[in-house]
Amino acid sequence: MEKLARKAVLAVALCGALLCARAGDGVELYMGAESLPDALAFLPPPPDTASAAFAYDLAQYEWGKSMRADSARAALAVAHATVDVAEMAALFSGPFGMEISEKGTPAIMKALKRGVLTMRLAARVPKKHYMRTRPYVRFGEPTLVPAAEEELRNTGSFPSGHTVRGWAMALLLAEINPAAQDALLKYGYEWGQSRVIAGFHWQSDVEASKTIIAGCFARLHADPAFDADMRAAREEFARLSAAKAKK
Repeated sequence: MEKLARKAVLAVALCGALLCARAGDGVELYMGAESLPDALAFLPPPPDTASAAFAYDLAQYEWGKSMRADSARAALAVAHATVDVAEMAALFSGPFGMEISEKGTPAIMKALKRGVLTMRLAARVPKKHYMRTRPYVRFGEPTLVPAAEEELRNTGSFPSGHTVRGWAMALLLAEINPAAQDALLKYGYEWGQSRVIAGFHWQSDVEASKTIIAGCFARLHADPAFDADMRAAREEFARLSAAKAKK
């Protein structure tokens, strides 16, 4: 019975993901969710509310609210609320060490769009399966992004879709420019923490997202199209870096 339920959730999530990719994003994905790691098969469920892990979630939620007093960090958390890949790439340009854009770095943008939008699919099944209540909903408190509260109120908190995207982009860019890996991974980490600071996610949602993306990233490396795109992105970066050094 449990297997049938899981298959039903997976089927619904897959249909939604495919429709979204075709109608909304217009991006050719590397693979569908059925080929990505199944989080329900390897990832533990969200912490029980009587557990020590949930006590940590509560402590981190309070930490997140305290961080809003830092206006610069709060502003960064608001900026990290985007799910648009081009906007994300612009924000990651600083730690990457080069402006990333459709016009200036088309090969890098292609790998980012296809990679991020493919890997995000792995979060949809566990989100629908667990339908974990978000912290701001549980406590009836405001977030840093009021405009998003109503839309996300009835969506699952576990894992964090924003962290999935942010961590995916950090890993992709770190492979394209290994010299900047520390700065990129730090920025990717902060992207996830922004969801705690903004009030939309528990800390365990954020950590689960990183685990899912680690599996997805490994899976993508078995795909020839992904490897070809990443090779083109690295070559583009090397070429642009060399041209910049000559100036």
